[in-house]
Amino acid sequence: MSHPVPASLVLPIAYPLDEFYALAGMTLPVIEAVPGEAVPEPYKSLLVHQDDMTPTLEKFHRDSVHLRVLRRQRREDAYFREVVLVTDKTERPVEFGAIKINLLLFKPKARQEILEERLPLGHILQECGVTHTSRPKAFLRLKSDAFINSALQLRGEHELYGRRNTLWDPQKRPLAEIVEILPPAKE
Repeated sequence: MSHPVPASLVLPIAYPLDEFYALAGMTLPVIEAVPGEAVPEPYKSLLVHQDDMTPTLEKFHRDSVHLRVLRRQRREDAYFREVVLVTDKTERPVEFGAIKINLLLFKPKARQEILEERLPLGHILQECGVTHTSRPKAFLRLKSDAFINSALQLRGEHELYGRRNTLWDPQKRPLAEIVEILPPAKE
């Protein structure tokens, strides 16, 4: 016999990005879930997998990336941040996202690096040897709004693709809940 999942455990596909928009009094753009096979290239190669985004983006762009924190919030042991990942050499934005990190699930060194806000979580996981799995819950399509355009240095409305992902520790506890949105591919 199956039991319904409590509503509080079902996270929307835009979580935690939806919380940042709500706190800022902004309306979240319409975000729709799309099947992985419907995501066009190069977004499909960058999003439809169970790997971490940081090394995937670095390989694709042939450059390391670092973090720019746009907004942050801490609620007890949950650390939320809205970020842009930019390339080291050109400072070009390669991802906009929002993340909720469960700090208690990290050892002190990793926790300290997370709170220093210099490195993307993918770098910290690798450097600190944090065992985890990446499990995308949804692939996303949306139209950019003024806020996302500002973060990704875009003009006009763009169709963007992303994913809603969860990083799990070996005990099946969520290390991080993430929305990752990519800028348009260069023509």
